[in-house]
Amino acid sequence: MNKCAALTPNPGQVVAVQRCDRWSIYRRLQELNIPCACPADGTLRVEVSHATALVLARSTIRQFTTSRQTGVDWLERCWETQVACQTNH
Repeated sequence: MNKCAALTPNPGQVVAVQRCDRWSIYRRLQELNIPCACPADGTLRVEVSHATALVLARSTIRQFTTSRQTGVDWLERCWETQVACQTNH
């Protein structure tokens, strides 16, 4: 069932994804309980209502829109980043 009628998103960020990837992204977002739809016009519509959903949607879409090498480079930069952790006593 197409959920296009259930979502009336306001104009926001547009990300171009391949049609074949759009269904994989759609399924993953559904697993994460993020409202989304794949209308007949070939777009992927995502309803983001809080910061966590935004981060999860961005991460999911990024997995499909970046090259493997770009993902590897990003992970290496993350591992090399040093963050000071503080404990509250």
